[in-house]
Amino acid sequence: MFERPVVILRRLSRKLWVRVSAFAVLSLTSALMGTVLEASLSPALTDRFDLEGLMPVLTILASSMLAVSTFSLNVMVSAHLSAAAQATPRVHRLLLDDTTTQNVLSVFIGAFVYALSSIILLKAQAYASSSAVIMLVVTIAVVVLVILALLRWIDHLSDLGSLDATLDLTESHARTALTALRQRPALGGVPLTTDTVLPEYLTPIPAQKSGYLQWIDLAALAACSETPGQQIYANHRPGQSVLQGQPLALAAGAPSPATVDRMAQAFLIGDKRSFEQDAGLGLLTLSEIASRALSSGVNDPGTAIEAIARTERLLWEWAQTPMPASPEIAHPTVFVPELPASTLISAAFAAPARDGAGQIEVVRRLLKALTELQGCADTDLAAAAKDMTKIARAYAENALTLPQERESLDYTHRWPS
Repeated sequence: MFERPVVILRRLSRKLWVRVSAFAVLSLTSALMGTVLEASLSPALTDRFDLEGLMPVLTILASSMLAVSTFSLNVMVSAHLSAAAQATPRVHRLLLDDTTTQNVLSVFIGAFVYALSSIILLKAQAYASSSAVIMLVVTIAVVVLVILALLRWIDHLSDLGSLDATLDLTESHARTALTALRQRPALGGVPLTTDTVLPEYLTPIPAQKSGYLQWIDLAALAACSETPGQQIYANHRPGQSVLQGQPLALAAGAPSPATVDRMAQAFLIGDKRSFEQDAGLGLLTLSEIASRALSSGVNDPGTAIEAIARTERLLWEWAQTPMPASPEIAHPTVFVPELPASTLISAAFAAPARDGAGQIEVVRRLLKALTELQGCADTDLAAAAKDMTKIARAYAENALTLPQERESLDYTHRWPS
Protein backbone atom coordinates (compact mmCIF):
# COMPACT_ATOMS: atom_id res chain seq x y z
CA MET A 1 0.00 0.00 0.00
CA PHE A 2 1.35 3.42 -0.99
CA GLU A 3 1.96 5.71 1.98
CA ARG A 4 1.79 9.15 0.37
CA PRO A 5 -2.00 9.13 -0.29
CA VAL A 6 -2.56 7.96 3.30
CA VAL A 7 -0.41 10.81 4.64
CA ILE A 8 -2.24 13.38 2.50
CA LEU A 9 -5.65 12.06 3.56
CA ARG A 10 -4.62 12.05 7.22
CA ARG A 11 -3.47 15.65 6.97
CA LEU A 12 -6.67 16.57 5.16
CA SER A 13 -8.77 14.99 7.91
CA ARG A 14 -7.13 17.35 10.41
CA LYS A 15 -8.41 20.39 8.55
CA LEU A 16 -11.23 22.12 10.40
CA TRP A 17 -13.24 22.85 7.28
CA VAL A 18 -13.43 19.13 6.42
CA ARG A 19 -15.20 18.29 9.68
CA VAL A 20 -17.48 21.32 9.46
CA SER A 21 -18.49 20.35 5.95
CA ALA A 22 -19.66 16.99 7.29
CA PHE A 23 -22.25 18.73 9.46
CA ALA A 24 -23.47 20.78 6.51
CA VAL A 25 -23.97 17.57 4.56
CA LEU A 26 -25.89 16.22 7.56
CA SER A 27 -28.76 18.66 7.06
CA LEU A 28 -29.12 17.67 3.40
CA THR A 29 -28.86 13.98 4.30
CA SER A 30 -31.64 14.29 6.88
CA ALA A 31 -33.96 15.76 4.25
CA LEU A 32 -33.15 12.92 1.88
CA MET A 33 -33.67 10.34 4.63
CA GLY A 34 -37.13 11.76 5.36
CA THR A 35 -38.12 11.35 1.73
CA VAL A 36 -36.68 7.84 1.43
CA LEU A 37 -38.13 6.58 4.73
CA GLU A 38 -41.51 8.26 4.32
CA ALA A 39 -43.27 5.03 3.34
CA SER A 40 -41.77 3.02 6.22
CA LEU A 41 -42.79 5.44 9.00
CA SER A 42 -46.12 4.84 10.71
CA PRO A 43 -48.76 7.60 10.31
CA ALA A 44 -49.18 7.77 14.08
CA LEU A 45 -45.53 8.76 14.41
CA THR A 46 -45.40 11.23 11.53
CA ASP A 47 -48.67 12.93 12.57
CA ARG A 48 -47.34 13.55 16.06
CA PHE A 49 -44.55 15.90 14.93
CA ASP A 50 -44.55 18.79 12.48
CA LEU A 51 -41.73 20.70 10.86
CA GLU A 52 -42.75 24.08 12.25
CA GLY A 53 -42.28 22.80 15.78
CA LEU A 54 -38.57 22.37 15.06
CA MET A 55 -38.05 26.00 14.02
CA PRO A 56 -37.57 27.44 17.57
CA VAL A 57 -35.02 24.77 18.43
CA LEU A 58 -33.07 25.29 15.20
CA THR A 59 -33.18 29.07 15.65
CA ILE A 60 -31.78 28.86 19.19
CA LEU A 61 -29.14 26.39 18.06
CA ALA A 62 -28.02 28.60 15.17
CA SER A 63 -27.78 31.82 17.20
CA SER A 64 -26.07 30.27 20.23
CA MET A 65 -23.58 28.24 18.22
CA LEU A 66 -22.55 31.32 16.25
CA ALA A 67 -21.62 33.11 19.48
CA VAL A 68 -19.91 30.05 21.00
CA SER A 69 -17.95 29.35 17.81
CA THR A 70 -16.73 32.95 17.57
CA PHE A 71 -15.66 32.95 21.22
CA SER A 72 -13.94 29.56 20.91
CA LEU A 73 -12.03 30.58 17.80
CA ASN A 74 -10.79 33.71 19.59
CA VAL A 75 -9.66 31.59 22.54
CA MET A 76 -7.88 29.13 20.24
CA VAL A 77 -6.03 31.86 18.34
CA SER A 78 -5.00 33.61 21.56
CA ALA A 79 -3.79 30.34 23.10
CA HIS A 80 -1.78 29.43 20.01
CA LEU A 81 -0.16 32.86 19.82
CA SER A 82 0.65 32.73 23.52
CA ALA A 83 2.22 29.27 23.22
CA ALA A 84 4.28 30.34 20.20
CA ALA A 85 5.47 33.43 22.09
CA GLN A 86 6.36 31.51 25.25
CA ALA A 87 7.91 28.47 23.61
CA THR A 88 8.74 28.49 19.89
CA PRO A 89 6.80 29.03 16.65
CA ARG A 90 7.31 25.33 15.89
CA VAL A 91 4.75 24.33 18.54
CA HIS A 92 2.05 26.14 16.59
CA ARG A 93 2.04 23.25 14.13
CA LEU A 94 1.53 20.79 16.97
CA LEU A 95 -1.33 22.83 18.40
CA LEU A 96 -3.02 22.99 15.01
CA ASP A 97 -3.09 19.17 15.05
CA ASP A 98 -4.68 19.06 18.52
CA THR A 99 -7.60 16.68 17.93
CA THR A 100 -9.55 17.86 20.98
CA THR A 101 -9.61 21.47 19.79
CA GLN A 102 -10.40 20.38 16.24
CA ASN A 103 -13.28 18.13 17.30
CA VAL A 104 -14.81 20.71 19.66
CA LEU A 105 -14.64 23.56 17.16
CA SER A 106 -15.93 21.37 14.35
CA VAL A 107 -18.94 20.41 16.50
CA PHE A 108 -19.69 24.07 17.36
CA ILE A 109 -19.30 25.41 13.83
CA GLY A 110 -20.87 22.31 12.30
CA ALA A 111 -23.92 22.60 14.56
CA PHE A 112 -24.33 26.22 13.47
CA VAL A 113 -24.05 25.25 9.80
CA TYR A 114 -26.48 22.38 10.33
CA ALA A 115 -29.08 24.58 12.05
CA LEU A 116 -28.76 27.39 9.51
CA SER A 117 -28.96 24.99 6.55
CA SER A 118 -31.99 23.26 8.05
CA ILE A 119 -33.79 26.59 8.59
CA ILE A 120 -33.17 27.57 4.97
CA LEU A 121 -34.41 24.21 3.71
CA LEU A 122 -37.51 24.44 5.92
CA LYS A 123 -38.34 27.90 4.61
CA ALA A 124 -37.80 26.66 1.06
CA GLN A 125 -40.21 23.77 1.80
CA ALA A 126 -37.56 21.26 0.76
CA TYR A 127 -38.59 18.81 3.47
CA ALA A 128 -41.47 16.38 3.16
CA SER A 129 -44.02 16.40 5.99
CA SER A 130 -42.75 13.01 7.16
CA SER A 131 -39.24 14.44 7.58
CA ALA A 132 -40.16 15.97 10.94
CA VAL A 133 -39.39 12.70 12.77
CA ILE A 134 -36.03 12.29 11.06
CA MET A 135 -35.22 15.96 11.61
CA LEU A 136 -36.08 15.68 15.30
CA VAL A 137 -33.81 12.66 15.79
CA VAL A 138 -30.92 14.35 13.96
CA THR A 139 -31.41 17.61 15.88
CA ILE A 140 -31.40 15.79 19.23
CA ALA A 141 -28.19 14.03 18.22
CA VAL A 142 -26.61 17.37 17.31
CA VAL A 143 -27.67 18.91 20.64
CA VAL A 144 -26.16 15.97 22.54
CA LEU A 145 -22.90 16.38 20.60
CA VAL A 146 -22.87 20.09 21.43
CA ILE A 147 -23.36 19.44 25.16
CA LEU A 148 -20.58 16.83 25.21
CA ALA A 149 -18.30 19.17 23.25
CA LEU A 150 -18.98 22.01 25.70
CA LEU A 151 -18.04 19.82 28.67
CA ARG A 152 -14.89 18.65 26.92
CA TRP A 153 -14.00 22.20 25.89
CA ILE A 154 -14.33 23.51 29.45
CA ASP A 155 -11.92 20.83 30.68
CA HIS A 156 -9.52 21.42 27.79
CA LEU A 157 -9.39 25.20 28.31
CA SER A 158 -7.71 24.74 31.70
CA ASP A 159 -4.32 24.05 30.07
CA LEU A 160 -4.77 25.10 26.44
CA GLY A 161 -1.69 27.05 25.41
CA SER A 162 0.05 26.68 28.78
CA LEU A 163 3.76 26.01 28.81
CA ASP A 164 3.36 22.71 30.66
CA ALA A 165 0.83 21.47 28.11
CA THR A 166 3.09 22.62 25.28
CA LEU A 167 6.05 20.73 26.74
CA ASP A 168 3.90 17.61 27.22
CA LEU A 169 2.66 17.80 23.63
CA THR A 170 6.15 18.31 22.22
CA GLU A 171 7.58 15.47 24.30
CA SER A 172 4.79 13.14 23.17
CA HIS A 173 5.44 13.83 19.48
CA ALA A 174 9.18 13.48 19.97
CA ARG A 175 8.76 10.13 21.74
CA THR A 176 6.53 8.82 18.93
CA ALA A 177 9.08 9.80 16.28
CA LEU A 178 12.00 8.34 18.24
CA THR A 179 10.13 5.07 18.79
CA ALA A 180 9.49 4.79 15.06
CA LEU A 181 13.17 5.54 14.41
CA ARG A 182 14.27 2.73 16.73
CA GLN A 183 11.91 0.23 15.10
CA ARG A 184 12.70 1.31 11.53
CA PRO A 185 16.05 3.14 11.40
CA ALA A 186 15.89 3.22 7.60
CA LEU A 187 12.11 3.88 7.37
CA GLY A 188 11.50 0.29 6.31
CA GLY A 189 14.27 0.19 3.75
CA VAL A 190 17.87 -1.03 3.84
CA PRO A 191 20.29 1.19 5.81
CA LEU A 192 22.59 3.11 3.48
CA THR A 193 26.08 3.15 5.00
CA THR A 194 29.62 3.89 3.87
CA ASP A 195 30.03 0.15 3.29
CA THR A 196 27.17 0.03 0.76
CA VAL A 197 28.50 -0.73 -2.72
CA LEU A 198 26.79 1.42 -5.35
CA PRO A 199 26.25 0.25 -8.94
CA GLU A 200 28.41 1.69 -11.66
CA TYR A 201 25.64 3.54 -13.47
CA LEU A 202 23.12 5.64 -11.53
CA THR A 203 20.37 8.02 -12.61
CA PRO A 204 19.63 11.00 -10.35
CA ILE A 205 16.04 11.57 -9.20
CA PRO A 206 15.70 15.39 -9.02
CA ALA A 207 13.53 17.26 -6.51
CA GLN A 208 10.41 18.74 -8.10
CA LYS A 209 10.43 21.78 -5.77
CA SER A 210 12.49 23.41 -3.05
CA GLY A 211 11.62 22.97 0.61
CA TYR A 212 11.89 20.42 3.39
CA LEU A 213 11.63 16.72 2.75
CA GLN A 214 8.66 15.64 4.88
CA TRP A 215 7.96 12.05 3.86
CA ILE A 216 9.46 9.28 1.74
CA ASP A 217 6.98 6.79 0.32
CA LEU A 218 9.20 3.73 0.09
CA ALA A 219 6.37 1.55 -1.22
CA ALA A 220 5.84 3.91 -4.16
CA LEU A 221 9.57 4.02 -4.85
CA ALA A 222 9.82 0.24 -4.90
CA ALA A 223 6.79 0.00 -7.19
CA CYS A 224 8.46 2.31 -9.73
CA SER A 225 11.19 -0.22 -10.50
CA GLU A 226 11.25 -1.03 -14.20
CA THR A 227 13.24 -4.20 -13.66
CA PRO A 228 13.01 -6.74 -10.83
CA GLY A 229 15.34 -5.81 -8.01
CA GLN A 230 16.19 -2.37 -9.37
CA GLN A 231 17.81 -0.56 -6.46
CA ILE A 232 17.16 3.03 -5.40
CA TYR A 233 19.45 4.97 -3.06
CA ALA A 234 17.96 7.94 -1.19
CA ASN A 235 20.31 10.86 -0.57
CA HIS A 236 18.22 12.58 2.11
CA ARG A 237 16.12 11.79 5.17
CA PRO A 238 12.91 13.60 6.17
CA GLY A 239 13.78 16.86 7.88
CA GLN A 240 16.53 17.89 5.49
CA SER A 241 16.16 20.85 3.15
CA VAL A 242 16.34 20.23 -0.59
CA LEU A 243 16.52 22.49 -3.62
CA GLN A 244 14.62 22.10 -6.86
CA GLY A 245 16.61 19.93 -9.25
CA GLN A 246 18.85 18.60 -6.50
CA PRO A 247 19.13 14.78 -6.55
CA LEU A 248 16.82 13.27 -3.95
CA ALA A 249 17.91 9.75 -4.78
CA LEU A 250 19.88 7.70 -7.26
CA ALA A 251 18.30 4.88 -9.25
CA ALA A 252 20.35 2.02 -10.61
CA GLY A 253 20.42 1.79 -14.38
CA ALA A 254 18.69 4.17 -16.76
CA PRO A 255 14.97 4.39 -15.96
CA SER A 256 12.73 6.24 -18.40
CA PRO A 257 11.87 9.92 -17.81
CA ALA A 258 8.31 8.93 -16.86
CA THR A 259 9.64 6.51 -14.23
CA VAL A 260 12.03 9.15 -12.89
CA ASP A 261 9.08 11.52 -12.52
CA ARG A 262 7.05 8.90 -10.62
CA MET A 263 10.01 8.27 -8.34
CA ALA A 264 10.31 11.98 -7.61
CA GLN A 265 6.64 12.09 -6.62
CA ALA A 266 7.34 9.54 -3.88
CA PHE A 267 9.20 12.28 -2.00
CA LEU A 268 6.75 14.62 -0.26
CA ILE A 269 8.28 18.11 0.00
CA GLY A 270 6.73 21.00 1.93
CA ASP A 271 7.57 24.48 3.12
CA LYS A 272 8.04 23.37 6.74
CA ARG A 273 9.45 20.39 8.57
CA SER A 274 6.98 17.74 9.65
CA PHE A 275 6.97 15.61 12.81
CA GLU A 276 5.80 12.44 11.06
CA GLN A 277 9.12 10.92 9.89
CA ASP A 278 11.47 13.57 11.27
CA ALA A 279 12.84 12.16 14.54
CA GLY A 280 15.01 15.20 15.24
CA LEU A 281 12.30 17.85 15.01
CA GLY A 282 10.76 17.10 18.40
CA LEU A 283 14.16 17.31 20.10
CA LEU A 284 14.94 20.52 18.24
CA THR A 285 11.62 22.02 19.35
CA LEU A 286 12.40 21.22 22.99
CA SER A 287 15.82 22.84 22.63
CA GLU A 288 14.21 25.93 21.09
CA ILE A 289 11.85 26.15 24.06
CA ALA A 290 14.89 26.07 26.33
CA SER A 291 16.64 28.75 24.29
CA ARG A 292 13.57 31.00 24.29
CA ALA A 293 13.34 30.65 28.07
CA LEU A 294 17.01 31.68 28.37
CA SER A 295 16.58 34.85 26.31
CA SER A 296 16.95 38.17 28.12
CA GLY A 297 13.34 39.05 27.44
CA VAL A 298 12.03 35.91 29.17
CA ASN A 299 14.81 34.98 31.64
CA ASP A 300 13.23 31.72 32.81
CA PRO A 301 16.03 29.20 33.47
CA GLY A 302 13.56 26.87 35.20
CA THR A 303 11.78 26.17 31.91
CA ALA A 304 15.13 25.58 30.20
CA ILE A 305 16.07 23.06 32.89
CA GLU A 306 12.68 21.34 32.48
CA ALA A 307 13.16 21.10 28.70
CA ILE A 308 16.67 19.66 29.18
CA ALA A 309 15.34 17.08 31.65
CA ARG A 310 12.62 15.99 29.22
CA THR A 311 15.15 15.72 26.40
CA GLU A 312 17.47 13.65 28.56
CA ARG A 313 14.58 11.32 29.42
CA LEU A 314 13.60 10.90 25.78
CA LEU A 315 17.11 10.07 24.58
CA TRP A 316 17.79 7.75 27.52
CA GLU A 317 14.60 5.78 26.89
CA TRP A 318 15.39 5.64 23.17
CA ALA A 319 18.92 4.38 23.83
CA GLN A 320 17.75 1.80 26.36
CA THR A 321 15.16 0.40 23.96
CA PRO A 322 16.83 -2.62 22.35
CA MET A 323 17.29 -2.56 18.61
CA PRO A 324 15.18 -5.20 16.86
CA ALA A 325 17.16 -8.37 16.17
CA SER A 326 16.27 -7.89 12.52
CA PRO A 327 15.00 -4.36 11.79
CA GLU A 328 11.91 -4.27 9.62
CA ILE A 329 12.92 -4.13 5.97
CA ALA A 330 9.71 -3.99 3.98
CA HIS A 331 11.41 -2.70 0.84
CA PRO A 332 14.77 -4.42 0.27
CA THR A 333 15.44 -2.54 -2.99
CA VAL A 334 15.30 0.93 -1.38
CA PHE A 335 18.29 2.21 0.58
CA VAL A 336 17.89 5.07 3.07
CA PRO A 337 20.67 6.71 5.11
CA GLU A 338 20.41 6.24 8.85
CA LEU A 339 20.05 9.20 11.19
CA PRO A 340 23.36 9.69 13.04
CA ALA A 341 23.20 9.83 16.82
CA SER A 342 25.29 13.02 16.67
CA THR A 343 22.43 14.70 14.81
CA LEU A 344 20.02 13.85 17.62
CA ILE A 345 22.42 15.12 20.29
CA SER A 346 23.11 18.32 18.36
CA ALA A 347 19.41 18.99 17.81
CA ALA A 348 18.71 18.41 21.50
CA PHE A 349 21.56 20.23 23.24
CA ALA A 350 23.50 22.54 20.91
CA ALA A 351 21.25 25.57 21.44
CA PRO A 352 20.94 25.28 25.26
CA ALA A 353 24.69 24.73 25.53
CA ARG A 354 25.30 28.01 23.71
CA ASP A 355 22.48 30.13 25.13
CA GLY A 356 22.68 28.86 28.72
CA ALA A 357 26.46 28.96 29.01
CA GLY A 358 26.39 32.00 31.30
CA GLN A 359 23.94 30.55 33.87
CA ILE A 360 25.56 28.04 36.18
CA GLU A 361 22.32 26.27 37.16
CA VAL A 362 21.54 25.58 33.50
CA VAL A 363 25.12 24.49 32.77
CA ARG A 364 25.09 22.05 35.68
CA ARG A 365 21.82 20.46 34.56
CA LEU A 366 22.97 20.28 30.95
CA LEU A 367 26.33 18.70 31.79
CA LYS A 368 24.63 16.27 34.15
CA ALA A 369 22.26 15.18 31.36
CA LEU A 370 25.13 14.72 28.93
CA THR A 371 27.16 12.84 31.54
CA GLU A 372 24.26 10.47 32.18
CA LEU A 373 23.79 9.86 28.46
CA GLN A 374 27.44 8.88 28.15
CA GLY A 375 26.52 5.78 30.12
CA CYS A 376 23.58 4.75 27.94
CA ALA A 377 23.38 1.47 26.07
CA ASP A 378 23.73 3.03 22.62
CA THR A 379 27.45 3.46 22.01
CA ASP A 380 26.99 5.97 19.16
CA LEU A 381 24.72 8.15 21.29
CA ALA A 382 27.14 7.90 24.23
CA ALA A 383 30.04 9.01 22.03
CA ALA A 384 28.01 11.92 20.64
CA ALA A 385 27.04 12.96 24.18
CA LYS A 386 30.72 12.92 25.17
CA ASP A 387 31.60 15.22 22.25
CA MET A 388 28.74 17.58 23.13
CA THR A 389 29.93 17.65 26.76
CA LYS A 390 33.26 19.09 25.62
CA ILE A 391 31.48 21.76 23.59
CA ALA A 392 29.10 22.68 26.42
CA ARG A 393 31.97 22.87 28.89
CA ALA A 394 33.97 25.11 26.54
CA TYR A 395 30.95 27.44 26.15
CA ALA A 396 30.52 27.59 29.93
CA GLU A 397 34.19 28.21 30.72
CA ASN A 398 34.16 31.10 28.29
CA ALA A 399 30.87 32.62 29.53
CA LEU A 400 30.99 32.14 33.32
CA THR A 401 32.57 35.10 35.07
CA LEU A 402 33.26 33.69 38.54
CA PRO A 403 36.26 31.37 38.95
CA GLN A 404 34.33 29.39 41.60
CA GLU A 405 31.62 28.58 39.03
CA ARG A 406 34.18 27.51 36.44
CA GLU A 407 35.92 25.28 38.96
CA SER A 408 32.63 23.64 39.93
CA LEU A 409 32.23 22.29 36.39
CA ASP A 410 34.67 19.50 37.21
CA TYR A 411 32.19 18.17 39.77
CA THR A 412 29.01 18.69 37.79
CA HIS A 413 28.20 14.98 37.72
CA ARG A 414 27.87 15.04 41.51
CA TRP A 415 25.22 17.74 41.56
CA PRO A 416 21.60 16.68 42.10
CA SER A 417 19.16 17.12 39.25
